[in-house]
Parts: sequence; structure tokens; C-alpha cells
Amino acid sequence: MRKIFISSDHAGYKLKEFIKIYLSKKKLSFQDMGPYNADRVDYPDYAHKVAKRVKTNKDNIGILVCGSGMGMNIAANRHKNIRAAQCFNLKSTKLSRLHNDANIITLGSRLLTKKNALNCVGVFLKTKFEGGRHSKRIKKI
Repeated sequence: MRKIFISSDHAGYKLKEFIKIYLSKKKLSFQDMGPYNADRVDYPDYAHKVAKRVKTNKDNIGILVCGSGMGMNIAANRHKNIRAAQCFNLKSTKLSRLHNDANIITLGSRLLTKKNALNCVGVFLKTKFEGGRHSKRIKKI
């Protein structure tokens, strides 16, 4: 059973809440790993929470949001078997799943519109890893 874990920092809090509404409307089950308000927090704390949960099961997926998407991406990728991808548009999102088997999407709330962010999340959740020649490359990571 696929589980979705979502988190943000203070800069990504509003977009995270918007994404949660989208996930609820799609009747997708998710767990909010915090924060639960827009008070200032340190993004690595929340990236690590999600990465630890995602790596417990190969079917788990994570969504991380910060101001640029970069900090969350760097912190999440410190974990073994995590392949976090910072996504900017539909093509980068689709390729992150098809070719890289990304299991966490990171989004920049200061760089994306809400509509673009939701579109990226939708593509991330529905796109499956292509396997084949890409599997060999993933094993080298």
C-alpha cells in the first residue's frame, strides 16, 4: 500500500496546505509530518522526517516544500535509498519518475505557481518508473 508523506518549512507551509487540499479531493491518503503552522522552522528537520518514512517501504512517496525546493532536496538526498527530485514543470517531474525512480518530489513555493505545483504533484503520483536500462543506473547511485 502506497503511503504519501508531506512536509514543508515555514516558507512552503501555505503551498503544503494547498497540496493537502488537492490530495484530499483526490481521495488520496497522506500523512502530514509538519509543521502545523507558518512559524519559522529549519527545513532539514522536516526533510529528514519524510525521508525516514519514505525509505521504510519502496512504494512510499514524499512531498517536500520549501522556498526554493533546493534545501529540502539536499537534505532528503542525504538518506540512503532516497531519490529526491526538485521539479519545476511537468517534463522534469515526469522524467524524475520515469528515468530516476524519484521517491520524493521537492517543490519551491517561491518559484512555482499553485497550479503548476499541483500539476507536478499529480504527474509525480501517477507516473511509474520505466525500469529497463534505467534500473542499472539507479543501482549505481
